[in-house]
Amino acid sequence: MKITVACVGKAGRAKHDAAQNLLEGYRERLPWPVTIKEVEDRKQGGTVAERKSREAALLLAAIPKGAVVVALDERGKSLSSRHFADILTQWRDHGEQEVAFLIGGADGLDASVTAKARLTLSLSAMTWPHLLARVMLLEQLYRAWSLQTGHPYHRD
Repeated sequence: MKITVACVGKAGRAKHDAAQNLLEGYRERLPWPVTIKEVEDRKQGGTVAERKSREAALLLAAIPKGAVVVALDERGKSLSSRHFADILTQWRDHGEQEVAFLIGGADGLDASVTAKARLTLSLSAMTWPHLLARVMLLEQLYRAWSLQTGHPYHRD
C-alpha cells in the first residue's frame, strides 16, 4: 500500500526540527512508501472561507489518482489503533493500493475536502501543531502495520 500525506504548510521547514526527525523516523520504519506533499497557499489575504477554499484546491490536486481519501479533522471519527488498523486492512484486502491523508491549514478543512473523503478521522479532541499531527499519523500507520503483521511494537 502506498501512502500520501498532503498537508498545508510552509515550504522550507527546518530539517533539524525535532518533530521532523520523529516524522522521518516513522517514515523510515514503515514498509509502505510514504510521500509527503506539502502545499502552500501563497496568495495573501481574503476571508477564512476563501483561504480554506484555496487550500482545498491545492490539497485535492495533490491526491494521487484512485487513492482512498482520508481527511484529518477534529470533527472526524475517533478510532482506536486496532480499529484504524482494521480499516486499513479492509481497504488493502479489497484491492485499494493507495491512501491519501489530507491535513488542512490553521483554519481547518473546507467542506469540499471532507466531501471527497471516505473517512474523516480525528487524531484527538485536542488541537495539535500540524507537524506533530503528521508525526502522530505516521506513528499510527506504523502501529497499524505492526498490528497487521503481529510485530511486537503494539502490545495488547
